Amino acid sequence: MALSRLRPARGAALTALAVCAALAPAANASAEPVQSGAPRIHDVQGTTRTSPYAGETVADLPGVVTAVNAFGSARGFWFQDPEPDRDPRTSEALFVFTGSRTPDVRPGDDVRVTGTVSEYRPGGSDSGNQTITQLADAEWTVRSSGNEVPAAVELDERSVPRTLAPGRGGDLSDRTLAPKRYALDFWAAHEHMVLAVHDARVVGATDDYNALWVTTEPRRNAAERGGTVYGSYRDANTGRLKVESLIPFSERPFPEADVGDELAGRTEGPLYYSQYGGYLLKATELGRHVDNGLRRETTAEQRDWELSVATYNVENLSPRNGQAKFDRLAAGIVDDLRSPDIVSLEEIQDSSGPADDGTTAADETLDRLVAAIKDAGGPAYQWREIAPQDKADGGQPGGNIRNAFLFDPERTTFVDAPGGDATTPVAVTEDADGRAALSVSPGRIEPRDEAWTDSRKPLVGQFEFEGRDVFVVTNHFNSKGGDEPLHGVNQPPRRSSEEQRHAQAELVRAFTDELTAVDRDANVLVVGDLNDFWFSETLETLTGRRGLHNPMTELPRDERYGYVYDGNAQSLDHMLVGRALADRVDYDIVHVNAEFHDQVSDHDPQVVRFRPLSGDNRTDRQEDRRYHRGR
Repeated sequence: MALSRLRPARGAALTALAVCAALAPAANASAEPVQSGAPRIHDVQGTTRTSPYAGETVADLPGVVTAVNAFGSARGFWFQDPEPDRDPRTSEALFVFTGSRTPDVRPGDDVRVTGTVSEYRPGGSDSGNQTITQLADAEWTVRSSGNEVPAAVELDERSVPRTLAPGRGGDLSDRTLAPKRYALDFWAAHEHMVLAVHDARVVGATDDYNALWVTTEPRRNAAERGGTVYGSYRDANTGRLKVESLIPFSERPFPEADVGDELAGRTEGPLYYSQYGGYLLKATELGRHVDNGLRRETTAEQRDWELSVATYNVENLSPRNGQAKFDRLAAGIVDDLRSPDIVSLEEIQDSSGPADDGTTAADETLDRLVAAIKDAGGPAYQWREIAPQDKADGGQPGGNIRNAFLFDPERTTFVDAPGGDATTPVAVTEDADGRAALSVSPGRIEPRDEAWTDSRKPLVGQFEFEGRDVFVVTNHFNSKGGDEPLHGVNQPPRRSSEEQRHAQAELVRAFTDELTAVDRDANVLVVGDLNDFWFSETLETLTGRRGLHNPMTELPRDERYGYVYDGNAQSLDHMLVGRALADRVDYDIVHVNAEFHDQVSDHDPQVVRFRPLSGDNRTDRQEDRRYHRGR
């Protein structure tokens, strides 16, 4: 619900009594007693997420100011009752919302606050987010200053329950909190209270908005490089906690931290809630940043007889980006990916970028990237793509993002078959030798099917490497936008976007089945941003029932990620191969972006190296032996 209109706060000025108390030499000056039977903060917070006083005015709530939010459009202060009850379900703190006005209070002020109890839902009533219990239209009186701030709740690896929420909870708003059983209940029961973490490991790098993620459970699902791996819908890694700072940046710049770094010592502040990540610590004390030296990876170089294929989501690349982005992407492709023979690109925008001017061609975007790669010492790549219909493929409005191929003509040949356009479907055919071929190359898979409404269409290309045909399908499936958040009020969260991805996966699977029906040993790859996890139904549709092979599943669980979201290291990008290639591929997720605060894209690229099958069983068996010896 919308917040009430803010009235001027009479309590912003100290009363004469408060001035005298502030000047008195004794700190912790006692205030007047609260009237017997009058509500306290824990009464207002109640034992559920929704206050029993919602919409009502409460008067003279006592507490001590713990922190002030002095910037932004949601300014205000937190205050906490120093005399808590014994009920672990009730929070002892509230936030007083003052809009764009900075309140004239300081930590340690003993206050009496009168205001309207509001349940504010960040993101709007349909967002699925939790509500924040707070006071609006507030007036307050400072009774004394210099008082001791209530002690923080100390968080360690045993504090937060490992179960996120009831498995069949539905809307949790009015459900009685069980903070010892469920993580979301634990956080809700401590809403606005002062919490502290110690020597916290960073599991989500500093973002563009000066926030990072830490974990209170450093040993739980620990990633190989310091993060926390999301490997199951049943395990949300409940110890993750977002950290922002209330300390002015002029006094303490926010740390530029990478995954695996540490906030050494104590990080402390009130617990708040945001639509961007859920519960977060608004730090009044920030631990010392320890750089643990995370380094970007470089993949192995392909051998002469291996074909190297990469996939890379380059995050809305267009000529509107500065040259620095093109140069960094180019250097990564040349140095970190070792100049793959084929590069599948996702999120290539048209030549005018996000300008909604009817442009659909992306030649300027691709030419500029190719030139930057050559300047970085890489191959003189050529490219292939199909321009979408204007505003038909989703993504950033006006950007017309699409998938595209780069290929090194010195190493591989693109087999062009003219006729492909935004609406013409590609079909599997047979050539004169009975081998699989494409009706158009490049081509799009069923582009008029409703499964691709407002979504990127897969681009299929036929390549030739040393006389062997290779088919690459590059994808960017429907995004997770619209799914309810892990931290939301509805549990388990509804993943409404899955329905479209499942339909998209069915179409791609049908296409690859057609290829392998013509040639059981076809060299086929399905790569790109599938926007779903290795354990999801989307991936099962593509790989189940003797379908494609996912080499990610052969990695240790602590290495199955290439994207970090809300402190969870997860898998959205994939490189699936025909089952006949399962024992031939050398697969690598190249960590150069997702774990770093200075990323050029939010996705890590991936590479497979393999010797394509020749179609001759004897030759392939001999090469298999040679290939395994070489690896």
